[in-house]
Amino acid sequence: MKGCIKDRVHELYWDDDINCARTVIICLSELFEIAIEQQTIWSAVGLHGAGGYRAQCGLVEGTLMFMGIYLHAMEKTEDEIVSACYDFASTFEKTFGSLRCLELRPTGFSESDPPHMCEKLTCKGIEFAYQYILGADTGAGEDSGRNCR
Repeated sequence: MKGCIKDRVHELYWDDDINCARTVIICLSELFEIAIEQQTIWSAVGLHGAGGYRAQCGLVEGTLMFMGIYLHAMEKTEDEIVSACYDFASTFEKTFGSLRCLELRPTGFSESDPPHMCEKLTCKGIEFAYQYILGADTGAGEDSGRNCR
């Protein structure tokens, strides 16, 4: 699974040049075999730290968007979805040290940055989100060895 995520993140970053939030949504949708409307992908175009403002990390935002879609499909209530999102954010913060792009990407966004400098962090974030969703009370069950595509 790690190799699959690594390869897919690399492809989405380098070939398609899309941000972390959209990359998370796409990867999780492929891993969980949930179709995502193109409009949803477009809604996340500015969610890489609030358009580069370095606010909430796009890895968190993309996962929360996916969780809303996925848990709704699992017939969870709004309260259950909100609770799961809260717990994910809390667990992400404990694991990675922050929810904020400002702290996870302390150098910010500038023209002098190497391209896709968050690629490794994105892979770790997607692996974390995938395992979290599998382990949460979502009905997803055990890791079924799903592929990225």
